[in-house]
Amino acid sequence: MADTLKDWITGTLGTQLAPQALVVVDESHLHAGHSGSRPEGETHFRVEIVSDAFEGKSRVERHRIVNGLLDEAFKRGLHALAVKAKAPSEAA
Repeated sequence: MADTLKDWITGTLGTQLAPQALVVVDESHLHAGHSGSRPEGETHFRVEIVSDAFEGKSRVERHRIVNGLLDEAFKRGLHALAVKAKAPSEAA
């Protein structure tokens, strides 16, 4: 198991989607005191990913793919996930 939730998210998306680009940012500190936040953090993340897996998929389909792969992260305490998913043909 990965040391941190961020590591686990990065590893899971990297393995499952073979992205050309992947950025995972822990934004938990921006949500301190909000619903779902915890003092130890790792509750709110932003993911930016470019993968062939998203080619021809709608925004909703892309989010479903990412959320489905990260189901275990939600069980581990992830509260909110912002996703920007693009196909390589859309990345500039």
